[in-house]
Amino acid sequence: MALDTPKLNSLGFAKSPADTRVVVAMSGGVDSSVVAAHLAQEGYDVVGVTLQLYDHGAALAKKGACCAGIDIHDARRVAEERGFPHYVLDYENIFKDAVIDEFADSYLAGATPVPCIRCNERVKFKDLLETARDLDADCMATGHYIQRKMGANGPELHSAEDASRDQSYFLFSTTPEQLEFLRFPLGHLPSKDATRALASEYGLSVADKPDSQDICFVPNGDYASVIEKLRPGAAEPGQIVHVDGRVLGDHTGVIHYTIGQRRGLGIGGLSEPLYVVKLDVDARQVIVGPRELLATRIVPVREINWLGNVPFTSQSEWLLSVKVRSTRPPREAIVRPLTETTAEIELLSPEDGVSPGQACVFYETGGSRIFGGGWIWKG
Repeated sequence: MALDTPKLNSLGFAKSPADTRVVVAMSGGVDSSVVAAHLAQEGYDVVGVTLQLYDHGAALAKKGACCAGIDIHDARRVAEERGFPHYVLDYENIFKDAVIDEFADSYLAGATPVPCIRCNERVKFKDLLETARDLDADCMATGHYIQRKMGANGPELHSAEDASRDQSYFLFSTTPEQLEFLRFPLGHLPSKDATRALASEYGLSVADKPDSQDICFVPNGDYASVIEKLRPGAAEPGQIVHVDGRVLGDHTGVIHYTIGQRRGLGIGGLSEPLYVVKLDVDARQVIVGPRELLATRIVPVREINWLGNVPFTSQSEWLLSVKVRSTRPPREAIVRPLTETTAEIELLSPEDGVSPGQACVFYETGGSRIFGGGWIWKG
């Protein structure tokens, strides 16, 4: 007589919620607070953990930044309201070494880095995940808008149900091993309004808290001022030069410019609209030209994290869709593996403003699955 297969709980474990320990990464915002409250309501053994990532003394009253002092307070308050333990871990040194220093160095090298991806990769899904294991957790849950679905070969990463909230671009470097341990309870929700409705239903004090907009250690999006503090003397003046060699003006530092920028160049009075097409850090030059020079078809990518069912190099070409900016829709491309971690991407239609330091994320064409991605570099 066949034995009955134990029923899986909502997190995919064959035991009761009360016997399932889940560490919830709590930023103090409404998303992770709803995750923690929802799992506690379902009867799971919830442990909330908040990371102190930087010196938050100056940011206590700052709106729109994650993990500042007020956010730690909000996370602790939610845990008290819902009756589960909460811990604050000092990850300031880890965060500086793994994220902030590279952010500064990349900017100084003329790249446009995405520190939120590195934070997920090197801090939240690495050190914090190991801490969750040390706490004997069965899994770790976050408030990210992305879906984890079981496929024929194990868990797969899929875009969020709500395309406007999808955070897959920032999570492409999640490894198969990490995906085994992670859970994303919000990914199936139809909208952020649905999340806020749950927050109100649970009576959470953060139900109406505004979403964070800035990189947590970059107040008001002012990258340049942060770089100058981290790397004194970084904003060295130089020239703004047309691609034809004409000197059009002066600048106060390459770090103030990004590829594709049009506004704020300080070179008005010209007959044609000009865009930043290249940053020459060594020559301290901001090179500008017409928009057509921004069009890119071939994109070199390295540090690839592959999430396919078969090895990346098992095919000479993959027809996928790729995102080269978080705000752009995926575009069809041919991905040609060079090694297990490097590739040449051929965009079937050119993209403007492709910049070293940004991620190139691979998607199933016409579907929701994420096949990983890598980092754009100069080649």
